[in-house]
Amino acid sequence: MKTIIQKQNELNGFAKNVIDVLFEKKKKRKKAIVVGLEGNLGSGKTAFTKAVAKNLGVLDIVTSPTFVIEKIYKLPKTQNNITHLIHIDAYRIENDNEMKALDWNYIISDPQKLIIIEWPEKISKILPKDIKIIKFLFINETTREVYT
Repeated sequence: MKTIIQKQNELNGFAKNVIDVLFEKKKKRKKAIVVGLEGNLGSGKTAFTKAVAKNLGVLDIVTSPTFVIEKIYKLPKTQNNITHLIHIDAYRIENDNEMKALDWNYIISDPQKLIIIEWPEKISKILPKDIKIIKFLFINETTREVYT
């Protein structure tokens, strides 16, 4: 489905809708919820993650983990059994084995984690089959197309 986003409040609403859908479908889960964000640089992937964090009540400043690869945010209140948002930027990952340094097998097996991965295509071989992919397309400075 295609969504046009032009304002921050539209992005916040879109993020809330995605969270609602993810939580509805994953009520009895045995592993983490994983969302992959695809799109060119500047297409809105990190802005979307910030909107998700805001909707989940994260109080920390959410920034791109491009250089540190992974950032972990504790939710101030558990929501749908989720206690942590994990934001991964795989742009600099050269192969799936590099994810072992992040303790990938552990975090993916924890049903209390919501994992958002930018550039999931870089580590596609180790991603779960039920990953939710969202594609972002830069239209202009104020407009993005998002495909779910």
